Order: sequence, then C-alpha cells, then structure tokens
Amino acid sequence: MQKAFDTSLEFAHTQDQLDILHPFRERFLFPQHNDKNTVYFCGNSLGLQSSAVQYLMDAELADWAKYGVEGHFNARSPWFSYHQQFSENLAQIVGAKKDEVVAMNTLTVNLHLLLMSFYRPKDGRYKIIMEAGAFPSDQYAIETQVRMYGYDPMDAIIEISPREGAYIIEEEDILAAIKTAGDSLAVVLFGGVNYYTGQLFDMKAITEAAHHAGAYCGFDLAHAVGNIPMQLHDWDVDFACWCSYKYLNSGPGGVGGAFVHERHGDNPDTFRLAGWWGNDEKTRFKMQKGFAPQRGAASWQMSNAPVFNMVAHRASLDLFQKATMFALREKSLRMTAYMEYLLNQLTHLSFTIITPKDPNRRGAQLSMLFHEKGREVFDALTANGVIADWREPNVIRIAPVPMYNNFEDCHRFYEILKAL
Repeated sequence: MQKAFDTSLEFAHTQDQLDILHPFRERFLFPQHNDKNTVYFCGNSLGLQSSAVQYLMDAELADWAKYGVEGHFNARSPWFSYHQQFSENLAQIVGAKKDEVVAMNTLTVNLHLLLMSFYRPKDGRYKIIMEAGAFPSDQYAIETQVRMYGYDPMDAIIEISPREGAYIIEEEDILAAIKTAGDSLAVVLFGGVNYYTGQLFDMKAITEAAHHAGAYCGFDLAHAVGNIPMQLHDWDVDFACWCSYKYLNSGPGGVGGAFVHERHGDNPDTFRLAGWWGNDEKTRFKMQKGFAPQRGAASWQMSNAPVFNMVAHRASLDLFQKATMFALREKSLRMTAYMEYLLNQLTHLSFTIITPKDPNRRGAQLSMLFHEKGREVFDALTANGVIADWREPNVIRIAPVPMYNNFEDCHRFYEILKAL
C-alpha cells in the first residue's frame, strides 16, 4: 500500500524516485526563471516543446533543400503520406481504429467540417444540446451552424448548466435533457473535459442517451486528448475533434485531429465537404470530376499535410507511444490527488477547488476559484517562477501533466503559495 500524502519535500522526492515516467521529463524544454526550470502547470493551454523537435525540423528543412518538390516521395518521411504516420498512435490515444482518426486542420475547422456532416436538421429534428459555458470556439461554431439552416440559436441550442450554487454539471441532468428533447434533437455535442472546471464527462453514457433519442453524438476533445484514456470506437461515438497543442505538446497552433466512427467514415453516402486530399488516393492525381472519398476519417481532409506544422506532433506522439496512456493516467491520478492534498493545507488563502473531487470525473487539472485577491495571487505566482493559467473572472487553472511534471513541481508550487 502506498504511503498517505504528507507535506515534506522528502515525500515528493520519494515519489519521483518511484515514478517510471520520470525520465520523460528530460525530453522536454522548460522555460527558465532565474536560471532554474519554471513550475510549468500550463500544459492544459500549451504543452512544452519536446527536445526532439529541433532535430526533426532540421531534417525536414534539409530534405526540402535536397529534393525540392521530389520530397513528396523521396524525403525520409515522404510528404505525400506524412499524415499517415500519426494514425496508429492517435488511434491508441483516443481508443479508435486506425482508419477512424486523422491529423488535419485545426480544431474549429474540423468542428465545422464534422457538423456539416452530422448536423443536418430536417423533419423537426434540429436542436443541439451542449454544456453551458463551453469554450467559445464551440459556442460560435454551433451558433453559426444553427443560423446557417435558418434557426434561432435561442430556440435550437439547449445549454445544460450546473445546478444553483454548484460548479459542475450533473450527469443525470444531461441525460434528462436529452430524453426531454427527444425527437427534436439532432446532435449532442459536449467537451470531453470542460476547460474551465476540468470536469470529465461520461462520454459513453451521453452517447448512449443521444443514440436512444435518435441523435448523433460528438465531442470536442481539446482538453481530453492526451489527458485521459478514451474508447471512442467502443463507446460508439459518432465524431470528435481536438487540438494538439495542449496535452499533446505539438506546438502553438499545431495540427488538429478528428475521429469519425467507421460506420460513417466507410459509408460513401455520408455527406462530407469534398477536398482534394480526401479523395481516393488511387484517383487523386487523375484530376477528374466526381469526388470519390477514401475510406475512414481521412476522407474529411481538405488539403495536403502541413509538414512543418506537423513536426512537433510527430515528436510528441512518439513519446506517447512509449509512455502509454495507461501509465500516464496512473501517474496523473496520484499526482493530481497529491496536488489537491497540498492545496487543501493552504487555509490562509480564500479559494475553492471547483474541479470534481472524484478522480474518475477529472483529468490532470485543478481549477482554483478565488473568493478574493485571485489576480494578486496569480501575479505573485508568476513573479516566483510559476507558469499557470488565469481565467476570468477569478480562476487559476493548474495542470500537473504526467508526461513532464513531477511531484517536486507540486511541492514547489505549494511552498510558494504557503509563503504568500
């Protein structure tokens, strides 16, 4: 049995010595503060750079210089098929079949493309259920999709909010809303993990309820991918999309990704906006009329791979393959619980942790809602070499990321807060 937590630095050091993932920390580059690594708890906003990125970028630049256009076929990682090298790793991370995932575009672009396929209102089935307070990208995308079909967002969009005085959304309220919407419901779209509170939603139960109501179900996995294990295929999710610059450490504005269940992706009658790179590879260069979608999620591609944008993605996914989501989640559960324990010792600061206490309802994030002086605390943390995330009006989000954070980082954060 593992020892109960305590506040000593020795305890943190012992945990790091026992951590099988500890060596991965050396594969990342930390911002510096007074010639020392910062306490970087902002991986839920932008992950750190892998030390392999520079080498891989230099290799692509060298191939471009050496081959010019012929690099599409002669580069060490041919650009023509560059996106294909990500499918297996992404499939393992999100729990999918290889053909059900693709690295492409950016998150909101992918969300719009997928909604064009799965939000096709007719016969009184036009409503969308989503979480209240979702990230603005989701709010804006859904609002404009609804308007495009001539509906009033105030009528067509059903938002599920926390109960009065609460911070998280109860699963039973989501399921009840889906049942109540019934035949009017076209799509259910939630974030896998809420960006503000860090709440992890029960994607399997939400999908089952949506299908029972005759609706499609999709997820924005921006804060879930690389954070918590998923089984999108087995959960029967219809579609999902994500960015890669948070827990997947793939650089600012890094390439996004999409999942489409095989029953849709392998069906040529599933509507999708046609793009050259989504066409069947065997006829792609015949330049003829008539879009013939290739199998799977790759048929939603619009253009050829942005190779230089994908270099950091390649470096990071190689590390995920070695670390495995199982080991990352195991460490994340313990390190997040340790961080929560330390925060609960800080009785001189006025804040509430609004992230669910149940480990099965959260990932590697804790959101601290300050009742007073929150901004002052955040500024003091920054001045002391902590990189965290401030969210209006009064929340500091921290993410002890298992890939590169350690228990000593948590202890340093605790000591800095204790001294304020």
